[in-house]
Amino acid sequence: MKVDQIRGLSDEEIIARLDEAREEIMNLRFQQATGELLDTSQLGKVRKKIARFETILKEREMEGALEGES
Repeated sequence: MKVDQIRGLSDEEIIARLDEAREEIMNLRFQQATGELLDTSQLGKVRKKIARFETILKEREMEGALEGES
């Protein structure tokens, strides 16, 4: 998912997708530990997806804090 698409989502939708991504990475780690994971690049892709979601949420949090100071 691209950053522009993420920015178009509401906070609740981003949090829901973040939870899904965290569950996905947990499952991938289990697969890797048991030797079932063939495409290990999926781990990095999901980690980057999580970072994107967290970054957008943090940006919105900081914008809200700045607006509250004015």
